[in-house]
Order: sequence, then structure tokens, then C-alpha cells
Amino acid sequence: MVVTGALVLLRGELRDFQSYGYLGAFVISLLSSATIIVPVPGLAVVFALGGLLNPFFVGIASGAGEPFGELTGYMAGRGGHVAFKIRNGHRYEKIEGWMRRRGMLLVFLTSSFPNPVFDLIGAAAGAIKMPLWKFILACWAGKTIKGVGIALAGYFGLRFFLNLFGVSL
Repeated sequence: MVVTGALVLLRGELRDFQSYGYLGAFVISLLSSATIIVPVPGLAVVFALGGLLNPFFVGIASGAGEPFGELTGYMAGRGGHVAFKIRNGHRYEKIEGWMRRRGMLLVFLTSSFPNPVFDLIGAAAGAIKMPLWKFILACWAGKTIKGVGIALAGYFGLRFFLNLFGVSL
């Protein structure tokens, strides 16, 4: 109910999201995924843009931006391989084993849904020196699926709630 009320009250601001366009979805997704410690609500923008623009293109733009932002975690793991290993001990060895055997699959699966610990997966991929092209490819595929899903949720959800209250975009 709180979200619905906020959507109705902020309907003017929702129209402002349209001005971001697909490039905005790309840039906001890149920037929000580049933060390692402080979460930035990039998915909220993808959700809103999905309700205002073509959700498939919004999801594709978001999926194209996020892998480049995720390079911060990958590079942190790449540069801090020894510290990562010492700090996480047995857990690191387990993740390292999974990454060596099924790294691309693990990156793809964990990036295809909203996942607050994906930075650790990216850091593990960097720490085991997964080839950058494999990381970006698997991350791009998963993040695109996630982006399209979030944008479609925005398309159907935003319209449903606004129509419920007689508000049109």
C-alpha cells in the first residue's frame, strides 16, 4: 500500500523518468552496480522505466550496463586474491572450487536475479583469474534476463496500480 500511495503521489516524477530513456537505463544500471558497499537502487529506475518505455529495450539497456559496473568487484578480487583467500579460508576454497569447475554458469545464475551478494561472486571470479571476457559474457546474459524481468514487472505492475487509482501516464 505504501508503494502504491507513493506511485500515485509521485506520478509527475514518474514522467520525468521517461526523459532518461534507454541510455539512462544503461548509465544508471552501470553506476548502481559499480558500488560495492553502498547499495544504489538502480532496479527501481529500471522498474519505473519499464512502465514508461518498451520494457524489453529497457531490460536490454540495463543488462548491457550492469556487467561493466560489476567490474569493480571483479577487479577487487583480482587485485586482492591473497587477502580474499586468507580472510575467507575454507569458504574461499569452496567458492574457488565452484568457480573453477562451473564459473561461467555460477556467474550467469547468480546475476540473473536480484542478488545482494553478487559482488562476492564477482570478487571470487576475479580472485581465481577467470578470463574477463567470460565474466562479462556470463554477467551480461544473466543481468539482461534480470533487467527484462524487472522492466516487465514495472510495465505490468506500474500500469496496474496506476489504473487501479484512475491515474494515466
